[in-house]
Amino acid sequence: MTTFWSIYISVLTIGSLIGLTWLLLSTRKGQSHSTTDQTMGHSFDGIEEYDNPLPKWWFWLFVGTLVFGAGYLVLYPGLGNWKGLLPGYENGWTGANEWQKEMDKAEAKFGPIFAKYAAMPVEEVAKDPQALKMGSRLFASNCAVCHGSDAKGAYGFPNLTDRDWRWGGEPETIKASIMNGRHGVMPAWADVIGEQGVSDVAAYLLVNLDGRSLPEGAKADAEHGRAIFASNCVACHGPEGKGTPAMGAPDLTHPGAFIYGSSFAQLQQTIRYGRQGQMPAQAEIQGNDKVHLLAAYVYSLSQEADTRNVQR
Repeated sequence: MTTFWSIYISVLTIGSLIGLTWLLLSTRKGQSHSTTDQTMGHSFDGIEEYDNPLPKWWFWLFVGTLVFGAGYLVLYPGLGNWKGLLPGYENGWTGANEWQKEMDKAEAKFGPIFAKYAAMPVEEVAKDPQALKMGSRLFASNCAVCHGSDAKGAYGFPNLTDRDWRWGGEPETIKASIMNGRHGVMPAWADVIGEQGVSDVAAYLLVNLDGRSLPEGAKADAEHGRAIFASNCVACHGPEGKGTPAMGAPDLTHPGAFIYGSSFAQLQQTIRYGRQGQMPAQAEIQGNDKVHLLAAYVYSLSQEADTRNVQR
């Protein structure tokens, strides 16, 4: 800000405060100090105004506002290039500086804790109760909006508590998914195999891989769908439909593969138009140490599922 505008703003602001103070005190002088029956001499629709002073609490509220305004302008920026007297803000107080100051405090307090866990293998961190509590809070703040507060997913977002992993469920693979993000691409096949081919492949997935029956009245040939699958789909999903983690292709023999629904109609929709799944990278948002905790927490969820299955 140039010197001219700095002076202009300062004079305008200080002059306004002085003018408001003079107006408040000068009008106070001419007022009576007690209530009266005398009116102001005018009437509106038969309603007259008494010539009574402002209540004291109202007057002192105005005074407090002026004092607060003056104090604020001394401590914080508000008078042109004046940076304020508030300690710890050599470059002036701003929302960005305040945020950075709070972040620095948090880093000084919690940084060593995060660093301690980051130096441990993910499997070991997943056994530490305090680390899991921290990981669950990070998950609730950053991941629950897509995967749900219970991490069991939603339409288009996978369940993280089972053993169905598109890109692999090993600890370091989970961490890589969170750090770098993932982009799962299922191409549209309607133009390649035709509408009947879409129905036939959906029938094959439903009957031969998932073990269910076709809905009544469905006009589809599962055996023909097997042939189409072998010609077009095995490159990603494998000859038995068990998927390829390196490509993010899910195992079609497990219910967890069908995050967009597994009904006959939903399978056709997926095959017909394809899918575009995006997992945003968290490296720049969370940093390595927090992602390490997140990975340990997510890894622990599937391990709990294994424990429950063994107990059953």
